[in-house]
Amino acid sequence: MNKRIEHLKQAIEPLRQEIINHKVYSVIEDQEDLRIFMEHHVFAVWDFMSLLKTLQNNLTCTSVPWFPKGSADTRFLINEIVVGEESDIDQNGERKSHFELYLEAMEQCGANTEVIKSFTSILKQSGSFDEAYQAAAVPDAARHFVDFTFDIIRTNKPYLQSAIFTFGREDLIPGMFMSIINDMHNDAPEEISIFKYYLERHIEVDGDHHSNLALEMTAQLCGDNDLYWQEAEQATLKSLQQRIQLWNGVYQSLLEKKILVQVG
Repeated sequence: MNKRIEHLKQAIEPLRQEIINHKVYSVIEDQEDLRIFMEHHVFAVWDFMSLLKTLQNNLTCTSVPWFPKGSADTRFLINEIVVGEESDIDQNGERKSHFELYLEAMEQCGANTEVIKSFTSILKQSGSFDEAYQAAAVPDAARHFVDFTFDIIRTNKPYLQSAIFTFGREDLIPGMFMSIINDMHNDAPEEISIFKYYLERHIEVDGDHHSNLALEMTAQLCGDNDLYWQEAEQATLKSLQQRIQLWNGVYQSLLEKKILVQVG
């Protein structure tokens, strides 16, 4: 393993552990809690796709006429990841992006998809994030998370984009959360099966094959440039802190819901 990659991994490990052991998982007790979690998390799934396509645009030629761009190695790495993320297979063997699969999981579970759909629709029409956030009533925690991602996208620095893609966007799934989902699936498979498949697919594909490809891509983009590695480390730390803040927002929403239930 690249020594600089190992150094970066060690630098982010405390935040990584904080995410894995976040208190949000301990308060997801039923399907209503899961719906609230998904209504926030879907924004991270969506902007992950935007980060992915930014890397593809920056590392490959996506315009016509075509000309060779960058390294063939990094072209291969990002294109391989894009294929899996943008056109994976669902539980029925049909092609779907992970975002579309997540939306189906939300619909099956009874989560509200109107906010994310309204947000993306308005953003597509207007090009204004602020307008889309406001009109769709996007939760503050999700808004801040997306804003950070697009701040990195706008740097136009592929090595930073690759770093937060590789290290800052690992949807670290603790065993406790998988146990909760498995229990819910046992009780109501017709409502949880797609989300369970999404998580299992994520662990299988993103946690193994795509992770290795992304590590190699980041190592190649940073190369032997000390400044690039320093900037990549700082961006990754901030990205993980943003994930913690997103989970804090979900946790607060879950607590407020439980208080309302008790009062009611």
